[in-house]
Amino acid sequence: MSKLHFTPSQVKEILSELARGENGAELVLKLGLEAIMLSEREEHNRLQGDQSNGYRFRKTFGQGKLLELRVPRSRRGHFYPLILSIIRDQEEEARKLAFSLYGNGLTEEQVGELFGELYGRSYSSSQISRMFDFSRDLVSSWLSRPLEQYYPILLIDATYISTRRIDSVSKEAYYTILGVREDRTREVLAIINIPIESSHGWEDVFSRLVERGVKEVGLVISDGLTGIENAIWKIFPKANIQLCVVHLQRNVLKHIRPKDKSSVAADLKDVFRINDSYDNTEQAWNRWKAFCDKWGRYYTSIVRMKNNERYKLYFTYLEYHYRIRGMIYTTNWIERLNRSYKRTTRMRGALPNPQATMLLLGYVAMNRNEYLRKIPFLNYENKLFHWTE
Repeated sequence: MSKLHFTPSQVKEILSELARGENGAELVLKLGLEAIMLSEREEHNRLQGDQSNGYRFRKTFGQGKLLELRVPRSRRGHFYPLILSIIRDQEEEARKLAFSLYGNGLTEEQVGELFGELYGRSYSSSQISRMFDFSRDLVSSWLSRPLEQYYPILLIDATYISTRRIDSVSKEAYYTILGVREDRTREVLAIINIPIESSHGWEDVFSRLVERGVKEVGLVISDGLTGIENAIWKIFPKANIQLCVVHLQRNVLKHIRPKDKSSVAADLKDVFRINDSYDNTEQAWNRWKAFCDKWGRYYTSIVRMKNNERYKLYFTYLEYHYRIRGMIYTTNWIERLNRSYKRTTRMRGALPNPQATMLLLGYVAMNRNEYLRKIPFLNYENKLFHWTE
């Protein structure tokens, strides 16, 4: 059968007619890509002495549309169209760019508008969402990765984010664990959605760490959530616990009248001496009881704190080398991460479901480049922590 031959003007007219039809631009793009691949196979057969062997179908994303292409095959199976490699690389870069913009605060609609300006056509929210499929798998895999057996330090906290579930919106808790590794770098170990924060919720979260390989923890730093120490010790019985001093100071001061706040704050600062190399837990506990005696005469909220043995967990940092006490007496490191979460979610209002929230939080946690740097001075404490250096 003889081949048909068209003049350039006839080809242009045919393509113009196709492009005017429904989904015409995508059809023209599809035909063009398939024609290029056929030409590539002909050249491959000529140079390699190979033969054609039909087609296989491959789905790819191009110009905001999902295209199904007929990809030519060769008998020996060594042929792969160069144009597919180019499309794959562009597709991957577009996905990375789209998700990076989304992870840095833009909505799906805003990413679509920006892509329209970059690539000369509009992208719907659903098209942008399809580009996130790879990122969803990547984040999900990262959040379930195997963990190390030992972490010298864990910092834990939950933050509340407006989330739609079924037919209503409410603020739900997202539990986060930030770990310090034996090489003194940091990594987020877990982000888990349990709608309400509780000690029972944390017990479940810690159990999941064990399932992923964690066997021992040196120190856990937490806020003063009721019962948190019981949840920690149930799963990691050898761990030391440091309750956040900054949270305690805030809780004390919120019950103090404005006139006395500066004096109470100054006395609290003297109780919790961070840089005094000669301080110890016994001396600090005596200062705490003296503080409660002094201000408990005027505030009943302070009277109840004096002899509560649980409050000794606020002084654990004094058992460690004085050069690192300023790093471990507060949950400041993980509070910074929570602020990054909020910056990313703030522009969106309520997120459509917990999965969408986890995708965003996971992206933020994965891309904390500062966590790759070794924390200075931590290795001064080499008795209670084990380091690989």
